Amino acid sequence: MELRDLEIFVRVAEEGNFSAAARRLRLKPSSVSKAVTRLESRQDCRLVQRSSRATHLTLEGRNFLEAAYHVIDAMQEVDATGAKQPSGALRIRSVPTFARYQLAPLMPAFRRRYPQISIEFQLSNERTAWLGDGSDVAIVSGDLPSSDLIARRIASSRWIICASPGYLAARGCPRELEELCQHECLNFSMPTQWNNWWHDAHEHQTATPFTANHGDMLLALARSGAGIVRLAEYHISEDLAAGRLVPLFPKQQDQNGEPIHALYKDRRYQSARIRAFLDFLTEHFSDPPWHHAYEQVLLNDKNR
Repeated sequence: MELRDLEIFVRVAEEGNFSAAARRLRLKPSSVSKAVTRLESRQDCRLVQRSSRATHLTLEGRNFLEAAYHVIDAMQEVDATGAKQPSGALRIRSVPTFARYQLAPLMPAFRRRYPQISIEFQLSNERTAWLGDGSDVAIVSGDLPSSDLIARRIASSRWIICASPGYLAARGCPRELEELCQHECLNFSMPTQWNNWWHDAHEHQTATPFTANHGDMLLALARSGAGIVRLAEYHISEDLAAGRLVPLFPKQQDQNGEPIHALYKDRRYQSARIRAFLDFLTEHFSDPPWHHAYEQVLLNDKNR
């Protein structure tokens, strides 16, 4: 049995069809199909149900997929023991804003330390099927539902209610959460736990002139003076430090913050490159830099 055939089969399972797997592997679709056919012939059973639009693993295929992962991981681990450093490709799924503002600045340092590891980022706010796209690690924030994934806490981040100096100068600075009903508030358009952040404080609905499905758009609106927004501390730390945004209600903020986890499948934890990535994140986020930015702003306000 060829290891390459196993790798092709795994890619077909992760991508959901032969064409996507072929594009990812830079192979002809016919070559991908022949590799799977060879495995089916060797196993004497059908591993994949083929259709014109998608492929689905049979029960035998799902069982074989787990075995294939173990074989591939074991072979990569053998290769890694003879290498000076971890090597190979990683697919990382992350909340877009955390990837842009916190992961991206660290990647040059990670690359210098592990030059043989390459990373493909998949960015999404979707909170279901975190590793369903074949990702090795998913970076997520908030509470986690029960699953068979392993969660490693790497940091925490508070949600900060804030607005631009221009907006506050024009509309006044609210002192209590109940006063938000007199202001324009910016919100996420998708129904998530991030919305209705004022609801626990009072029963009055606030004006919501703008909604967006991405935190960066809400950040841009807040910077322009369009309204009051609630965004993750890691997302706006630079804006707070530069004075582009002013934090509101500091005494009513959750001081513990929301956990940020790295999720991975137990069978892959022993991969040297995954372990290197997780250890690197834990090292750099053990004392999150965004905490210091917020605390410094509060200290400066107190000393004025």
